Order: sequence, then C-alpha cells, then structure tokens
Amino acid sequence: MGVGVSLYPLASAVAKEGGLGIVSSACLDRVVSKRSGKKLNSYEAAYEEVSRAKESGGFAGINIMAALVKDYNDSVKGALDANADAIISGAGLPLTLPAIQLPKDTALIPIVSSARALEIICKKWERIGYRPDAVVLEGPLAGGHIGFKFDQIDSDENRLENLLPPVKDMAQKYGDFPVIVAGGIYTHEDIIRFLKMGADGVQMGTRFLATEESSATVKFKQAVVNATEEDIIAAYDPGSPCGLPFRIIKQSPMYVSALQKLRKPKCDKGYVLMKDKEGNFSICPAKESNEHHFCICNGMLSSAGYNPDKEEPIYSVGTNAYRIDRILSVKDLMAELSGRTAPCFRLSPAFETDSIRNKDP
Repeated sequence: MGVGVSLYPLASAVAKEGGLGIVSSACLDRVVSKRSGKKLNSYEAAYEEVSRAKESGGFAGINIMAALVKDYNDSVKGALDANADAIISGAGLPLTLPAIQLPKDTALIPIVSSARALEIICKKWERIGYRPDAVVLEGPLAGGHIGFKFDQIDSDENRLENLLPPVKDMAQKYGDFPVIVAGGIYTHEDIIRFLKMGADGVQMGTRFLATEESSATVKFKQAVVNATEEDIIAAYDPGSPCGLPFRIIKQSPMYVSALQKLRKPKCDKGYVLMKDKEGNFSICPAKESNEHHFCICNGMLSSAGYNPDKEEPIYSVGTNAYRIDRILSVKDLMAELSGRTAPCFRLSPAFETDSIRNKDP
C-alpha cells in the first residue's frame, strides 16, 4: 500500500485480528518524523514503526522496496533490530537481503512475479547460505508498481492462477517454502479459491487501504469509494520514474497535472534516486523532465497527508478498488475475509456523506 498508508495503527490492528500486519518502509523517515516531531533517519523510523506495530501482540513486519536503494540497508537493519516477524521485499529483486544482517527469527520473504525471478533469488541466496522463508507471488492486478511490462498485464499467461503452479514448483525445488499470492484478492471466496489451488496464504492491500485504521487521507479514501471500474488504470506514460506500470485512480491530481504537463520537474525527496557515474545518488527521470513521468515521492507523500498544501496527491490502488463502497474497521474486514461474518455494509461515521455513492457490492 506504500507511502504512509500502512503505518503502525493499521499493522497493529491487523496483527490483533490474527493477520500479519505489514508496515510500509517507503518514505517512512519523513512520515514518522512529522508525526513524532523529531528528526529520524531510515533506520530509526523502521525500528520505531515495527516496534509500535508489535506492541499490542500478534505478528507484524515491514515491506521494504529494493528500488529504494539509498535507504534499503538501513531500513532492513532497523526492522531486524526491532524484531520484525517478517521483511517482505520486492520492487526489484532483493538479491542481497540475507547478507545485510543476520535475520535471527525474522522471516525474509521476497516478492516475485514469475518462477524465473524466484529461481534467480534462490540461487543467489544459496550462495549467501540462506533460503527464502516464504515468497509472495504478485500478479498484474495488484496496486502500485506492477512487475510486468505494459503489454503483458492483460495476457492470460500472467493471470495469477496461471502463475501460481510454476512458482509453487520452484518453491518446492528449493526447500518447499510457503507461497503467498497477491494481486486482485478481494473476498473470502477468493482466498479459499487460491488456497485450494495450492497457495499457502494471501497478501491484500486495497481492502485494508479502505479501513478506519489506514493512515491514508480522508480524500484518498473518498477517492477509492467514489472510483468506478473505468477510473482505475495502469499508468505508464506518463508514469512512475521507476519504469514499471503503476496502477492508480486516473483522477489523481498529480496524474492529471502530469497529463497536462502542469508540474515543473523537480526532486526534493529523492527516494528513488539511482547512482550516477561518480557513485552519487542523483539520477531520477522525474527530476529532469515531466514529459513522461510524475514525481512518485511527492505524490505518494501527499496522499498520506505529508505535504498536501505543496504537492498534489497520486492515489495508488489495486484493480478491484472500484468494488469498495464504504470504509470498514479492520475488525469487521478481517471477520468478513475469514468467513466469520457476511460482507459488511457499515459506513464509518466519518464517511457518512451524500458524496459517497451507493454501489452494488
């Protein structure tokens, strides 16, 4: 769910209901520094957020994007020192993850989109002396960055149910570790269907974005509730400077500005910077030009309420976000997803407004 959406309040609530609550590490230093009123670096922010997510019991971990090269190692170390139950890592292949610091009891879980990617990781980690504790297989219906080329998103071979068997075989080849599926999982019935197909668990983002405990702004949650199926697109040109398709709500203010070339290119956050020839972190396509990219750092921070007066937000969601018509508590959502109750139809008081359209569930 990315920047500022899945912080300790959401991760802790999921953990208390029996799930594995996951904090997002992206831009965490700025988000936590603003909340706490004290300057924290990436290590300190990861340590604090994981620690707070675990305070009330249950299992909690963190998602750390490999693409955030500058902050990656420090975020991993902070999470490990806070005794995270799991580190989930994707947005690129996390080839060095086990070598950064001895994980002790923390599960190291890469994210892949193919059996080939998993084998590359397994072979590399074997040389380090480590085997994945599990793997997340993320299909093309997921929100945010999508690990497929733009013209591969809708192909039958890349449907999650078709990706699962070869990834399951690869996991068995390298030690028979669990395979967790993600991308487009929405209902209790979806969960049961994939478990019957051989998945060992599911990862979900969009449903938890639309909860009371999510730290997304009210405007972000409202945009999700208002979205139609046609509103949800995989942006590519203009798109994320990371070069991967990026699924969003097309009315996102920063995306609209990107289409109209209204925002002057600049980079004052630098989370996706890559190294130049001299080894300095200075390269980002969105820093040099607004012709083909929007500024994902500022857009996502704004959607989490960090700098809404200075930057326009960009709203990242999964394919099924249009099915959401109300904001639930994590307790109610977990009861629905686990099959303990029927689908919930309760509006949070904060969202009982005439602007929320009534949709068929």
